[in-house]
Amino acid sequence: MIHSRVHVSDLREHVGSTVTVCGWVNALRLQRKMQFVIVRDNTGMAQVTHKRDDGLLEEQLEALTPESAIKITGRVVDAAQVKLGGLEIVPEAVEVLNLAATPLPIDEHTGMEQRLDWRFMDVRRRPATQLMFAVQTTLEQAMREYAYAQGATEMHTPKLMGTASESGAEVFKLGYFDRSAYLAQSPQFYKQMAISAGIDKVFEIGPVFRAEPSFTSRHATEFTGVDVELAWIDGVEDVMAFEEQMLAHAIAKVAEAHGEAISEHFGVEVTVPTTPFPRITMAEAHEILRKGGWDPSGIKEDLDPEGERSISAHIQHVTGHEFVFITRYPVSIRPFYHMRPADDPSVTLSFDLLWKGLEVTTGAQREHRYDMLLKQAAEKNMSLEPMQDYLNAFRFGCPPHGGLGMGLGRVLMVMLGLDSIREATFLFRGPNRLTP
Repeated sequence: MIHSRVHVSDLREHVGSTVTVCGWVNALRLQRKMQFVIVRDNTGMAQVTHKRDDGLLEEQLEALTPESAIKITGRVVDAAQVKLGGLEIVPEAVEVLNLAATPLPIDEHTGMEQRLDWRFMDVRRRPATQLMFAVQTTLEQAMREYAYAQGATEMHTPKLMGTASESGAEVFKLGYFDRSAYLAQSPQFYKQMAISAGIDKVFEIGPVFRAEPSFTSRHATEFTGVDVELAWIDGVEDVMAFEEQMLAHAIAKVAEAHGEAISEHFGVEVTVPTTPFPRITMAEAHEILRKGGWDPSGIKEDLDPEGERSISAHIQHVTGHEFVFITRYPVSIRPFYHMRPADDPSVTLSFDLLWKGLEVTTGAQREHRYDMLLKQAAEKNMSLEPMQDYLNAFRFGCPPHGGLGMGLGRVLMVMLGLDSIREATFLFRGPNRLTP
């Protein structure tokens, strides 16, 4: 008789029946009279209990190793003394699908770098990490759901570019037949081209490459970006409103689907934010920080990570909100294509979104007027020749527009209270890591 596979989480429905469970050997307790095997699948763990009888089953169970992939067929019985769900499986047949080598390359005490070397094993053995990917799936699905509901079109832009985008810094150069190509550090220019192509609202969730030699807990050389561009806007406020509504919708979906599990595995409560999020200008942020004794000298007009954390803490104390938009960044630290307000050309109509002290998004209204783009590029001493294809998109009636770029890993990091972006990524890429 063939028994179809039953997940560990559903065993309670099969008490008294014979079932087949497929999973990994989580632990072995091979005693003088009894053999206990803890089997783990992606829904939980179950205990297999066998009384030694000098038979084939005893021999097969004795030969098992931790993390071997096995298929066990047996009867599900009530066993109040068993901590794992008050059930046990009394085995009738064991099939070893793949015997794991010993010893295992990592254990619960292994440090982060070695765990990343053996990431498949690290993820397999840590239910919290598997939960993280389930959360990521729900988060992305909900962001798409919101974007679709707003009439947005999902686009897939090239990751290979013929010229280095923006300033040319922080891009990876690679051989491309008989010439050089570059990996896209942002879908920015292509999103704007789509706006000029008559697509009203554009979004993309895809890979982004940054050649920054940064060794911080929040930087990666390849990450997943969530990018949005909106046409016919009245101002940058429209972009911020879109983002806060999208995040509130997505976080609510995560809280509903995984809130309890996140609390159990990560010790974090997922708080669904109210909208609108608080907004303060960069000048106001500096004023608040100065009053708190922070010295912005030596870091130009930007906020350093400590400044971002302090501002977030202040806003949370005053408003109770975990999010804050910092607006009106100075021209000197923003790209040439950010629009400048008529009332103060020293700043840009741009924003960063901080969540619990970490920057998760940068956005802005873009400059859509061709002559202004030329003027602003010249002010930053940029060569226009490599940007001709980009600039052409603004010569023939491009509408007012704006958008944002959000780091998916950073959002997960903050949401789950992780210490590093390395943990919020399946296979991390950084200056010193190109494997596995």
